[in-house]
Parts: sequence; C-alpha cells; structure tokens
Amino acid sequence: MSQLSGARMDDACSLLAEPERRYVLYQLSEHQETTLEDVVSQVAAWKHDELAGEVDSEIRQHVYVSLVHNHLPRLADYDIIDYDLRSGDIVLVDGFDDIKPLLEQFRQTEAIPELRTRPAL
Repeated sequence: MSQLSGARMDDACSLLAEPERRYVLYQLSEHQETTLEDVVSQVAAWKHDELAGEVDSEIRQHVYVSLVHNHLPRLADYDIIDYDLRSGDIVLVDGFDDIKPLLEQFRQTEAIPELRTRPAL
C-alpha cells in the first residue's frame, strides 16, 4: 500500500467512525441515489431505534442539521457523494468504491440487527 493510499485509508476510517455517515452510505449503497428527506428519516430511525415514520419531528430536525452542516459535506469532500441542498438529491460517486470494502466490515459489526442482515454492499 502506498503512502497516499494509506493516508486515504486513514481518512476513510475517520469518516466511517461516525454512525450518521455510515447510515447515509448504507442507505445510498442500496439505492445509489436518494433524497435528503429520505436519508434524514432513515438515519433518524436507525439512530433512535424507531421506524422511519414514527420519528419525532424534533429528532428529525436535529438529524437534518447534523447531516447538512457536518456529515454530507464531509462525504462530499471525500468524493463519496454529490448532493444538492436545493433539490435534496444525494448520489453516490466513484469515490464510494474506495471505501466500499471497509464500509462492509463496519456493517457486519453494527449493533442494529437490521443493518447486519442486509445484503452485502
């Protein structure tokens, strides 16, 4: 492994250390593209162990702010996703392939059984 790929791996581990970013990528790995509204609902549900339709609006707002101001920009800076805040569209880009094997390892160890039993990435 070259120094550059080693540094990239360190960055990937740091990115994936946050559950919200992993949850966004699990959602996108199944659909390749989604909307901010759908991601907020699903991330809030996984984070609070509830069904997506039952998540309190205050929790959804907190997750929305966290995603928009922290997690989505970091994933975009790493060239894993592209997102348009105005339209709400979020799509995977080529950089996702770099972290896909690592994300799969994280998925297998998630505390949420639903995430562990989903098909491989």
